[in-house]
Amino acid sequence: MRAFVCQAITDDLSGTGLADIAMPEPKAGEVLIAIRATSVNFPDILMCQGKYQFKPDPPFIPGLDCAGEIVALGDGVTDWAIGDEVVGGARMGGFAEFVVLSAAAIQKKPPNLSWEEAAAYQAAYLTAYVALVRRANLQAGETLLVHGAAGGVGLAAVQLGLHLGARVIATSASPDKLQALGDLGVEHTLLVQDGFREAVKALSDGRGADVVFDPVGGDVFDESVRCMAFDGRLLVIGFTSGRIPTVSVNMPLIKGFSVMGVRAGEYGRQFPERGRENAKAVYDLVASGSLKPHVGAIFALDNVRGAFDLMMSRQLVGKAVIVPDYYLRP
Repeated sequence: MRAFVCQAITDDLSGTGLADIAMPEPKAGEVLIAIRATSVNFPDILMCQGKYQFKPDPPFIPGLDCAGEIVALGDGVTDWAIGDEVVGGARMGGFAEFVVLSAAAIQKKPPNLSWEEAAAYQAAYLTAYVALVRRANLQAGETLLVHGAAGGVGLAAVQLGLHLGARVIATSASPDKLQALGDLGVEHTLLVQDGFREAVKALSDGRGADVVFDPVGGDVFDESVRCMAFDGRLLVIGFTSGRIPTVSVNMPLIKGFSVMGVRAGEYGRQFPERGRENAKAVYDLVASGSLKPHVGAIFALDNVRGAFDLMMSRQLVGKAVIVPDYYLRP
């Protein structure tokens, strides 16, 4: 089969490329899936650069979330059948024509989603759910400030926050992205380079943000500290700005807010029962139509680097999705 393989860790991603490799075979308790679509996530890029907390040794196939059809069953698999349409994921393996996954780690494809949408929702919405529901306990009527709001994870947080009844303020460094967010129904949007402390306070009746969802870090985190409400929760999702910030602990003390780290996958590994509950809750929200992933770009398997470049250029709205060439729509 063909797969996009990281052969060597490099900053410029020159150690990655398309390769012909052996077809995987499912072992006991596993299924073989013919992939129809796989979403692109920042950890895919970071793993290929050696900058993610999970550091697999090359060669490896990146790709977290995929959707496809079961084509073979390992011994002991009785809950699934060949031809079933499913979604699933693991830390690696999705940028390929086929992948082997644990039968216990897949779900039925939401019937209301396209293949591309089905591949796009899992990691993004799970991160948003763990952050806003499990960690921050976001309540209706609270003010939620979402940075990087036009990205896949940020847009998932915006949608979930609105669903939970929060007053959502979405930020971006791009006026075009703010326009796109407005077109998607987001009422309150701010440009981060203008400085957002006073604007956030004005939009929250002077209180500040009860919850901040920050996948950006850097200067955005620094300013977020200054506009936290008392008893607020500042959620650390990642550092797409490239700078890992710090906070003087007198600020959480004086302002009475908490800084919370969010690792949705690790949360599920540490608390397996809660992890299953999280996955089901996200699935139900998507399958009911309460949340709908936005696919901003589709790339063929031989152009994963193009998808990476688009993400790193900060031009993408929503999620980028990789589709094997023989499934790619004209």
